[in-house]
Amino acid sequence: MAGLTDTSALQLQSFGWARDIATPAYVLDVAALKRNLSRAAEIKRETGCKILLATKAFALPAAFPIMREMLDGTTASGEYEARLGHDEFGKEVHVYSPAYAPGEVERLTRLAQHIYFNAPEQIEKNLPTLKAHPSVKIGIRINPGYSNATLGGALYDPCAPYSRFGATPEMLHRVPWKHIDILHTHALCESDDAGSAGLIEHVARHFGDYVRRVKAVNFGGGHFINKPGYDIQNLIAAIKTFRQTFEVDVILEPGAGLVVDAGYLVASVLDLHHNEKDIAILDASASTHMPDVLEVPYTPSIVGAGTPGEKPHTYILGGKTCMTGDIIGEYSFDQPLKPGDRVIFTDMMQYSFVKNNTFNGVPLPDLGILNEDHAYKVIRSFGYEDFRHRLG
Repeated sequence: MAGLTDTSALQLQSFGWARDIATPAYVLDVAALKRNLSRAAEIKRETGCKILLATKAFALPAAFPIMREMLDGTTASGEYEARLGHDEFGKEVHVYSPAYAPGEVERLTRLAQHIYFNAPEQIEKNLPTLKAHPSVKIGIRINPGYSNATLGGALYDPCAPYSRFGATPEMLHRVPWKHIDILHTHALCESDDAGSAGLIEHVARHFGDYVRRVKAVNFGGGHFINKPGYDIQNLIAAIKTFRQTFEVDVILEPGAGLVVDAGYLVASVLDLHHNEKDIAILDASASTHMPDVLEVPYTPSIVGAGTPGEKPHTYILGGKTCMTGDIIGEYSFDQPLKPGDRVIFTDMMQYSFVKNNTFNGVPLPDLGILNEDHAYKVIRSFGYEDFRHRLG
């Protein structure tokens, strides 16, 4: 199998399932997901905090029964994600949006138990609706002015200059605190433990007076707890200290952090081309199937592949769309690529199928699950009707 030639025999055996599956396909690795969730379970066990799944990063209902065992619920970025969490995951539903459409808050009161607002004026505007639903907890998102987004620069930094996310410190005296249950802050993106602990300590140091007015603090997502080198003991210690100091509950809502390296995008080589360099055209596309490759940008890893020139055969890998920039990256392989070879991109569960599109009518990849016994199962395939339905 192309792209696997330098792996060990055990690794080759573990990827044997990919030889004959239909491509392109996103594949969730259940064993890897469970390993990741065990880290979340340890954090919960040691600190007593709540951990939610941010469905903006990963929303695969077929995986929810596994995740439901270890997590406390979901967090949503709007009405549809809140409905998905309510209908498919169960447990708690938290929702935040920088603004809500007319009637949306009323509808959310039937889906979510916690609704966060972006500014004190939003809370005042919606108080009559919220008072009619006293079981719904009210949150205010603040902009803590603490930037620790390690991916994408300002593109993914919630506290970048002129950010539209959260009430700034000068607004906080206008918040109707007697109605507020949760202080919410999100300032991280793919952050290590120093970033997670740093945010918690920053809030304690600069917003302690406001923390004492609420029952819980939600430290948002971006805690990359399954990233190699992330020391969860540092996070655990920071949460413990915070809870002991302020006697409040603590909530985390990772998305990508729960599914790091928990799945793949399996593609096939369709054809080869040469224009000064060798080019392989795949049935997977950066533009349609892994948009963060272009937006961040970054170069995803491929099982068994090396950097350009590292191995004997180097190729630019691109998609089949008409977009000139639909380039995934440049890689080298032990053997020449040929049509039909499989290429396996790693770490493809986060911000992939939740963001994909059908530009050019390129088919959406299958959604599949690789069980712990290496049995592969397709849970959803997409065809022309899915493309047509989006066009009215």
